[in-house]
Amino acid sequence: MRITKLGHACVRIEHEGTTIVLDPGAFTDPDAVDGADAVLVTHEHADHYVAETLLRADAPVYTIEGVAAHVRADAPDLAERLHVVAPGEDFTIGPIAVRAVGELHAVIHPELPRITNSGYLLDLGGHKVFHPGDALTGPGEPIDLLLLPVSAPWLKAAEAIDFAREVGAPRNLAIHDRIYSETGLGVIGGHLDRFLEPTGQVYTRLADGQDLQDL
Repeated sequence: MRITKLGHACVRIEHEGTTIVLDPGAFTDPDAVDGADAVLVTHEHADHYVAETLLRADAPVYTIEGVAAHVRADAPDLAERLHVVAPGEDFTIGPIAVRAVGELHAVIHPELPRITNSGYLLDLGGHKVFHPGDALTGPGEPIDLLLLPVSAPWLKAAEAIDFAREVGAPRNLAIHDRIYSETGLGVIGGHLDRFLEPTGQVYTRLADGQDLQDL
């Protein structure tokens, strides 16, 4: 098993010969999808979904209907590779079991309509990894690794801390980290360390291209 942090909210997961890439958006190098066996997209915002990047690979794209509608309009050639999943749906990609979790993006402002968003819970041979997309909706079961959003227009530090503590994963890997400066990310990292360490949880932030060790 190999888990690589790529730009912003994108993570590449390799397990038993199968490679899944999640949310290769505008802050991610397009080559993130090279060699992927499948791409998962949580929602339609450009920092998670770029049609041109999806066109680069031959991989099937698993996503919700809200994103699929954009794909059909932006890149009709992708339509035959689309697999539309519903919240709560279970599916498999090679040896990896996946479940779509949640239905709505977090609130950015009460006057803005909320778009759809589904995170993905991946079972990697008994090791469970959860990518929530842009939501604070937990997986509803114990997991080994939370891909934790740490900076966003819809997110306060207290919310990131409480979400990590609520999910309770022993390992927490920072994602959604292009909104803050390095200084700001250092501040949020300090807060997460302060609040998670007493519960036995570990917080890690990796540079793009680095692998998570010791999962």
